[in-house]
Order: sequence, then C-alpha cells, then structure tokens
Amino acid sequence: MSRRTGRPSYLVAPPARQHRKRTWIVATAAAAVLVAAPAGGLVGHAVGRPDPTEASVAKMRQADAERDAQQVVELTEMAHRTGEELAPIIRAVRQDAEAGRTPERAQVEQWQQTMRRLVAQFADPPSGMTATNVARGGLRSAVDQVAVAVDSVALALGGPTAGRAERMQLAARQAALAVTTWSVAATQLDQVNIDAGQGHQHVHLDVGEVEGALGPDGSAEGAGG
Repeated sequence: MSRRTGRPSYLVAPPARQHRKRTWIVATAAAAVLVAAPAGGLVGHAVGRPDPTEASVAKMRQADAERDAQQVVELTEMAHRTGEELAPIIRAVRQDAEAGRTPERAQVEQWQQTMRRLVAQFADPPSGMTATNVARGGLRSAVDQVAVAVDSVALALGGPTAGRAERMQLAARQAALAVTTWSVAATQLDQVNIDAGQGHQHVHLDVGEVEGALGPDGSAEGAGG
C-alpha cells in the first residue's frame, strides 16, 4: 500500500517509467515540428515557382500547331493533284450518261486503275488537328464516291444492253454526289489554310455546275493569310 496515495503500490507507475513516458511525448512532438517545418518550406517554394506542367503543355501545343501547319500544306498539294485527275473522269461520266452512251472498256479500266491509286493516298492518314482531319476525311469520302461511280460504269458496260442507260445515269448521280462532298471538304480546307497563315487555297473541282456543290469564294489565291 502506498503511503502517499493510499492505493496499492502496484497501481502507481514507478518514477523512472513516468520520466520515460514524458520524454517520449516531448520527442514525438519535436519530431512532428521538424517534419512540418520543411514541408511548409517546400509548399512555399513550390508556390513561388512557375508550374512546369503549364510550360510543357504550351510547348506541346506549339509543336502540334507547327506539325498541323505542315500537314495543311501537304494536304492542299495532294488535293490539287488529286482534283486534276478526278475532274476529267467525272466530266466524262456525266457527259456519257447525258448522251446515253457508254465509254470504251479500255477507258473504264484506265479509270479504275487511276481511282485505286487515288484511294490508296488516303489509306494511312496522319493525325492532325480536328479541322484538318475533317477536311481530309471529306476529300477521302469524295474520292471513294468517284471510285464507286467508275465501278458502276464498268457494271453498266459489262451488263445487258437493256437498262444500260439507267445504270449510267446512276453512275452520273454518284459522281455528282462526289463533287458535292469534295466541295464541302475544299471549303473546309480553304478555311484551314487561312487559319494556318497560308491564305486562301482553292481546290474545288472544275467539272461545271453541280446542284448543291459549293464553289470557291472568289478571293485571290494566298490572300488573307
């Protein structure tokens, strides 16, 4: 029995154990202060410095813009070349259908070879900005439609004489839809060139009037860049 507390001695912590307990509490608190102090310093240091993420994002955007500008130039050049080969085919298909005649088999086979090559140009397109991708996709769709029109001419030529004129009319309609699709993509590409600083670039097909097709805006080439 403890003389001071009147409690059994086994309920009173020995002085040495109480001292060790107080020492552990003080040491723990001191460690917490030491840990917290550098953390606060790091937070302050981070706030004072520019965010490296923002610089990285800006650099990536600049690189994307430069890469897309090059893609716009290359796509425009390809559209010019492709349009020069498409236009004669489209004009011939429409004229033959209007006249109620069919072209020579050798001519149709040559058209098919040309269309396979033009379609292949769009087989593995690079990834660019959304506006550029839309223009490229529209041009590709138009080329695919001309290829279908040429195949329809081949079917009309190889089929029975009866109904051949109707099949040629169908091929002409497909060719006209291709012109309309191309005109929308060409208008988009014109705007993309302006946004990229290249000025107006017109790649519309020279095939005469087609209902629903958009024409060039009349601005001079390269103007507005």
